[in-house]
Amino acid sequence: MLSNFENEILLAARLLLGGAFVFAGLRNIQNAGFLTQLMTTRGVPQARPMLWLGIVLQVVSGALVISGVWTAAAALCLVLFLIVATPMFHNFWDHQGSERASRINGFVGNVALTGGFLALMGQAL
Repeated sequence: MLSNFENEILLAARLLLGGAFVFAGLRNIQNAGFLTQLMTTRGVPQARPMLWLGIVLQVVSGALVISGVWTAAAALCLVLFLIVATPMFHNFWDHQGSERASRINGFVGNVALTGGFLALMGQAL
């Protein structure tokens, strides 16, 4: 049984992790044209529908994580999303200089988010 303090920490974790993906998904709507083009150049088949699937997955799974409903399943969906999206959008191995550093930071950030979602999954199961 979790104490009130532990429940508050867990709520904060769910708000931060889930909220990041709701925000990112909504932001990706504004960048849909650019992201579709980028995904097309990376060889993603049906890039536009795949982008919209990713956006819906981010927003819905993020909202489920925030609400604490189906937390483990929603966190797993976001882990799978990160496994696909991270090498696609943070391909630091293809860049040099400051662009490489920026991509490495994004890659490491997504690895950390994956760890957070795995922790939520472990707590929820």
